[in-house]
Amino acid sequence: MTLNRRKLLGGGLTCAAVFATDATTPTGAVDSPGLPAGTFTRSAKAIGEASEDFGHIIHRPPRAVFRPSSTAEVGTAIRWAGDRGLKVAARGQGHSTYGRAMAEGGIVIDMRGINAIQHVDADRIVVGAGATWREVLTATLSKGLTPPVLTNYLELSVGGTLAVGGIGGTTSRHGMQADNVLELDVVTGDGRELTCSADLNPDLFDAIRGGLGQCAVITRATLRLIRAPGRVHRFQLFYPDFRSLTADQRLMLADGRFDQLQGAILPDGAGGWRYQLDGAIFHDGDAAPDLEVLDGLSDQRDGAVVSDLTYLEDASAFARLEALLRSNGQWANPHPWWLTFLRGSHAERIAAEILQDLTSDDVGPFGRITYYPLLTGALLSPFVRMPAEDVAFPFNIIRFPSSNAAAGSKAMVAKNRALYERVRSEGAVLYPVSAFPMTGDDWQDHFGPAWPRLRQAKERYDPRHTLTPGYQVF
Repeated sequence: MTLNRRKLLGGGLTCAAVFATDATTPTGAVDSPGLPAGTFTRSAKAIGEASEDFGHIIHRPPRAVFRPSSTAEVGTAIRWAGDRGLKVAARGQGHSTYGRAMAEGGIVIDMRGINAIQHVDADRIVVGAGATWREVLTATLSKGLTPPVLTNYLELSVGGTLAVGGIGGTTSRHGMQADNVLELDVVTGDGRELTCSADLNPDLFDAIRGGLGQCAVITRATLRLIRAPGRVHRFQLFYPDFRSLTADQRLMLADGRFDQLQGAILPDGAGGWRYQLDGAIFHDGDAAPDLEVLDGLSDQRDGAVVSDLTYLEDASAFARLEALLRSNGQWANPHPWWLTFLRGSHAERIAAEILQDLTSDDVGPFGRITYYPLLTGALLSPFVRMPAEDVAFPFNIIRFPSSNAAAGSKAMVAKNRALYERVRSEGAVLYPVSAFPMTGDDWQDHFGPAWPRLRQAKERYDPRHTLTPGYQVF
C-alpha cells in the first residue's frame, strides 16, 4: 500500500520511525520511540499473515503488526495508534472468515503472546485472551474441571470467541461462552486499562461480550468452571429425510435426554444428502448409558454409530478433520461460511426451502450444513442476538471447497448475502462470523433493541472509532 506522504510527515519523527523499512532491522522489528522495544514489526511475513485469515477471501494489509506480552503494552499501542488516527484490530488465531480481525493501513495486535494460564481455582480459571480453548481445557482437566461450553474447534482464542458469543454443544444448558465469563481485563479504544464484570463497569462488560470488539480489546478473562465428566457416550443417528431428522431433534430437546444435541446435513457422495442427529451423554466411566435413551426415535438404527470416548478425545474430534484437510491442501482454500439462527417456529420450512437450492458442490466433499435446535433461555449476554423464541435452530453452511478459485468463493459470498436477506425477512438472526459484507444499517438491524446501548458504549469507550474496523459496524 502507498503511504500518504503528507500524513506521514505530519506524524513527526515517531511515526516515520515506525514505518521505516526493515532494511535497518533484519528481524523485522521496528524502532518506534514510545513503544516497547521489538514489539512492532513490518516484516513481509508478519504483514502477510495479518493480511489473511481462515476465510482466505479478504486481503487487507496493515501498516504494522504489534506483538504485546502484557495488558500495559496493549494499552500503550492503542493510545499510540489512536493519537495518530490509525485503526487497530486485535487478532488471535486468525480464524475469522471475512477480514474481521484486519486493519487495512492500521495496526494489527497479535494477541498470541498474551496466552498465560494464570491460575485454576475450584470454580474458575484466569487466562490471557490469546490462549486457545485447547490450552484452557488442558489446564482445567488436570483439576477435573472444564468450561461449561466448548466450541467444536478448540484452536480458537478465548478473546476471539467471547467477542462474538462462542457457541457449543452444551449451549442449550449453559448459554454461550460469553455467558460464562466472570470478569474481564480490557483496554478500551481510548486506551484505558479497565476491569469489568457484572458488578464493575457492567455496561462495558455487556458491550464486550458479543459486541464484536467495538469497545475494547480483551487481554485477560476469568471464566467459570464446572466438574468435567470422565467420558462421553456419543450417538450418531442417520435419517432418510429432513422431516424425520427435525422431528427427532425436537423430541430429544424437549425430553432433555442428551447433554449435547447437535445435527448435520452431509453430502452423501452421490449428489444428495445424509441427515444426521448427533447426541452425547456425559458419564464417569462406571457404566455406559443404556441404549434405551434412543427409544421412540425413527432413525435408521442399522446405520447408527455409537462410540465411547474420553472427554478430551470427544472435545478434540474436529482436529481429525483439520489434519485431513491440511494433508490434502484444502485447509488453505477459501471458506465462505454462512451462519445463522432460525426461529424455531418455522425453522424446518425455511431450512427445507434453502436446501432445495443447494447442492453438495456448495459445501464441498468435507463440508456440511449444521442444523439442530437449542433452547435460548440460557443465553443472557445482551449483544449476543437470538430470535425472540424459546427455541432457535443454528443453520450453518460450513463450506470446505475443493478448489481455491477466487471466482468460486466470490460467487459463494454473493449467495451468502442473498441468503441473509432471505432469512432475516423471516426473523432469523445472523451469527456474526459469516463471510459476506455488512453495512452499518445491517448491523443496526442485527442488534435491534440493543443497538442504542452498543452505540452509546462505543462513544463512551472508543470515541475515536479506533477499534476493530473489519466489521464495519460504525
